[in-house]
Amino acid sequence: MHMRCRRSAWAAFLILLVFPLAGCGARETRVQQGTRVQQGTRDGVLHIGNDAEPQELDPHLVTGVPEHRILLSLFEGLTTLDPKTLEPKPGVAESWTVSDDQLVYTFTLRKDARWSDGSPVTAQDFVYAWRRILSPKLAAEYAYMLHCIQNAKEFNEGALTDFSQVGAKALDDYALQVTLAHPTPSLLSMQVHSSWFPVKRASIEKHGAIDVRNSGWTRPGELASNGPFKLTEWKPGQVIVVAKNEHYWDATSVKLNAVRFYPMEDLQTEERSFRSGDLHITGDMPIGKIPVYQRENSAALVIHPYLGTYFYRFNVTKPPFTDARVRKAFALALNRDEIVQNVTKGGERAASSFVPPDTAGYTSANAMPYDPDQARKLLAEAGFPNGQGLPPVELLYNTSENHKLIAEAAAEMWKKELGVMVTLLNQDWKVYLSSMNALDYQMARSAWVGDVLDPINFLECFLTGGGNNRTGWSSPRYDALIAQAQRAADAGERNRLLNEAEGILLDEAPIIPVYTYTRKFLKSPALKGWEPNILGYVLYKNLSLGAS
Repeated sequence: MHMRCRRSAWAAFLILLVFPLAGCGARETRVQQGTRVQQGTRDGVLHIGNDAEPQELDPHLVTGVPEHRILLSLFEGLTTLDPKTLEPKPGVAESWTVSDDQLVYTFTLRKDARWSDGSPVTAQDFVYAWRRILSPKLAAEYAYMLHCIQNAKEFNEGALTDFSQVGAKALDDYALQVTLAHPTPSLLSMQVHSSWFPVKRASIEKHGAIDVRNSGWTRPGELASNGPFKLTEWKPGQVIVVAKNEHYWDATSVKLNAVRFYPMEDLQTEERSFRSGDLHITGDMPIGKIPVYQRENSAALVIHPYLGTYFYRFNVTKPPFTDARVRKAFALALNRDEIVQNVTKGGERAASSFVPPDTAGYTSANAMPYDPDQARKLLAEAGFPNGQGLPPVELLYNTSENHKLIAEAAAEMWKKELGVMVTLLNQDWKVYLSSMNALDYQMARSAWVGDVLDPINFLECFLTGGGNNRTGWSSPRYDALIAQAQRAADAGERNRLLNEAEGILLDEAPIIPVYTYTRKFLKSPALKGWEPNILGYVLYKNLSLGAS
């Protein structure tokens, strides 16, 4: 930031890097109505590009956005959300009451709620599902989402073995009582996350015990779902097909006959598929094509705020990132403004903190600045002046042209500012997730998109041993602050505690926030009822297809 000539050279490098991707004319962005879109619009079949082959379709084991998009079509929780306002609305539960102390929720379930095989959805199905995700042997990464329930954390961690002591009770087939460990203002909104979805006991135990992973119960013909659609086909690497569930309680409101999800890690291929009329909507789009669509076909381009942070994750158990000074040097040498202005160029905001600003009234008072002078000083203090003697560094990202461009830009910054050579490694989605879960990496591209509109949803990711931590980092003080914030009744005190915790996270730097997301995708005018929102939440029963 102090060297104008370096900044100018870097900007020129980025322009040369990105410009070739943008070299397409108007004819490339004009949507040609192809066979799939035309036929799908006539037949009520929606064609969606969905980023990657799903890791699984088990609502209690998946962790990614590509999986969650599909699961929202297959399952329904106690509540749904209004896609415009994100206010909780009745789902499987037609109504609920809350005690004066905000600790006891009593849900009344619909008597016409059905599984896709026609059998009733009952309160016992929710109790069974929550017992399953909290079972220690299942080792569900998202089990912590349910720790707000009384004694759920103790059961999940093995300190308690009697699930009857956990605050989830079926009072009868259609009355579910949930007793909380502490007030949880976002409980109703949390029900749209897959970790809270019901599962059918007979479907699970046909293939094994309650806590067996990847047993095959989620395959076509085996998966019982309770949402507006049911799974009919899964060809790995090609397509996942869900068809209208005639047993869904609100089936008369479901306008689509089917949805076809196509895994597409290659964004150039996905964009061409949209342009040729094979997709109604994409999951993402190539960075280099954004300016072209803005000029030539802005009606097809959708860009809107997205409650998510793009970041780099360090494995603090592997050198050289066992040393916080090295981690922080990498963080301070990253010019986020250059990345959002010259690489991503989709309205993203450079991120100096992990929680996006103004998340439910919370904005961090902490900042991770761009300070290359301090970065070089810290690296020298760690014993690596000008990068000399630093062990080889590898940056992992899941296969995507966009992630590659950002990683190349970051690597060039670290080379210029720190004298460090960073090698890039890409892996497909499933392998990449396995590598992170096993801590088999040094640095990794990561992202967190909010499950609910609550800052604690971001910060609880880095609790010691948390399923979404994936860094090996641990701070007892951080854990204590998050626990206090979870129990704080006063919003101001809660935010103060979260702010102190985020300060520790940024100071010890197991992560580098890069930017706050926008969602960028292409959408056919034939698709109706799709409401962009900051959570990326889709209410599939509201969607329809018609003349553009």
